[in-house]
Amino acid sequence: MVHFPGFEPLSTEDHHSRYQRSASQSAAVWDAAFSVAPLAGNRVTVTGEGPGWRTETTLHILDHNALIQSLRDCGPLTEIVRGFRAFFIAAILEGGFLAYARTAWRFSGFFVFPFLYMAFGIALGLLLGLAPLAVGLPAVHLLWSLPLGGLIFWRIFLPFTDRLHTRALFANWQMAVKVARENDPLFNGWMRDQVGAVRRAFAEDAEEYLITSHSMGSNLAVQVVGRLLEEDPGFFRGKRVVFATLGGAALQCALLRSARAMRKRVRLIAECPDIEWIDVQSLTDIINFYKANIPAACGHRDVKQPRHIRLRFRHVLTDDHYRRIKRDFLRVHRQYVLGPSRRGNFDFTLFTAGPFRAEEFVDFRSDRLPDLGRFQRPE
Repeated sequence: MVHFPGFEPLSTEDHHSRYQRSASQSAAVWDAAFSVAPLAGNRVTVTGEGPGWRTETTLHILDHNALIQSLRDCGPLTEIVRGFRAFFIAAILEGGFLAYARTAWRFSGFFVFPFLYMAFGIALGLLLGLAPLAVGLPAVHLLWSLPLGGLIFWRIFLPFTDRLHTRALFANWQMAVKVARENDPLFNGWMRDQVGAVRRAFAEDAEEYLITSHSMGSNLAVQVVGRLLEEDPGFFRGKRVVFATLGGAALQCALLRSARAMRKRVRLIAECPDIEWIDVQSLTDIINFYKANIPAACGHRDVKQPRHIRLRFRHVLTDDHYRRIKRDFLRVHRQYVLGPSRRGNFDFTLFTAGPFRAEEFVDFRSDRLPDLGRFQRPE
C-alpha cells in the first residue's frame, strides 16, 4: 500500500503516529487487533488479526511536507500576497470558481471563504485607519489612526485567522495552482521521485495493491500514478490494484484550465484495466465533490467511472463525538483517515489492513456492516 496524505504540515513520523492512534481506535470498535510497527524510512508494517483471520500490510507513506514548508517558509505579509495571487489565478484566469460551482457548489464556498475572510480583515483595518476622515477630522489624525488600524489587523485579527487555518488554506491554493500548471521545479521533481517510490513499492509481492490518497493528496496521486502509466502502460498488469481517493478532492486541481496533462492522466487511470478506482465521499464534508464522477467532470464520460463509497460521519462517530467536530469543516474533512468511535460502512484502518478486499467496502451499508467473524481460522 502507498498513501498520499492530505495538505497538512505533518512529517512521515506524524502520519505514522496518526495511523497508530486510528488503528487503536479501530481495534477497540471492531474487537480486532492492529499492530503498527515502527517506521523504517517511510515504510511500516501493519498486522491485523481477529477471529479466523490475519493480515499483513506494508504501508509506504509518501508525504509532501517539504512542499508545504516551501510554501509557508515566508513572512505573513508575503504569504497573504501570494495567497491572493493564487486566488486570482485559480478563480479568474483558470476558471476555478465557475468550474467548482458547476460541479459541487459547496466546494466553491470552501474555495472563496479564506479569501473573503482575509479581505474582510484588511477592509476592517483600513476602515479603522481612515475613520478620522469619515468623521470630518483633519488628515493629520491619520498619523495615529492608520498605525492603529494596522496594529489591530496584525495583532488581533491575523492571529484569530489561524484558528480557522486561513493562511494554511492560502498555501493550499498556491499548491493547487503549481500542481495544475506543473511549472515549479520543486513540485515537478517531487512528483517524479514519487513515481519511482510507487515503482519500488509495487515491485514487492502482494495479494492486493492499494493506492490511497486524501484531499490534496488525491491530486498528487493522480499526477504520480498517471505519469507512471504514461511511462509504462503495462506496469500494473497482473496485479490487483485499487486506487482509492478519500474526500473526492482530486478535482481541485483537475478542473483548472491549465491542468490538461492532469486530465489526460485521469483518463489513463480510469481506462487502466488493472485498476479499480474507488472514490470515498461524504455529504457532511464540504471540501469534497460529493456525487461527482472525477473522470466525467474532466470530460471523460466514455470511460469507466469510479465506484463510490458514500459515508455519513454521524454513522461512524458517537453523537457526542460528532457534535464536537461537526462545525470544524477541516476536522470533519480529516475524518476519512481517522479512527471511528462506532462501527460504520467505512473505516480507514479496516480498509487498509483488515481482512476484506478494498472493493468489498463499496457494498457495505449502515444496515449491512462488515462481519469480522465470518472468517474461519484455518486448521
